Amino acid sequence: MDLNRRLQLYLIGLIIGGVVAYFFYGDRLTNAAWTPEEKIKQRMRSTLLKSTPEAEQQLAAWSIQLSDVRASIAEASVHVSDTKRTGDSLYYTMDTKVLGRDARLVVVGLRDFDRDSTATLWRIEPR
Repeated sequence: MDLNRRLQLYLIGLIIGGVVAYFFYGDRLTNAAWTPEEKIKQRMRSTLLKSTPEAEQQLAAWSIQLSDVRASIAEASVHVSDTKRTGDSLYYTMDTKVLGRDARLVVVGLRDFDRDSTATLWRIEPR
């Protein structure tokens, strides 16, 4: 069997395998939730349930709710390099647009999910 024939069979098998994989896994193949930024956003959307008094004052000044902030996290850009780690917490910084306002969020989550799985809005600042 010459090289041209081997390449043809290889490409046919690759195409058939790709179609079968897409049939079984569907949209999960193109989901980028495995990247660090997407994992952080996924965690924050599901666990951001409370905020500090300072953040509450800023939310009240802007006339927005914590649920609006949580909904805006899907389009946020996370600054993974600015993540601060302490003994038990992770401080995430992300830029987003909340109800038309550009904002920088600082969100705190505990490293240990067994102790507390909620995240706290530490600070919200205009950008």
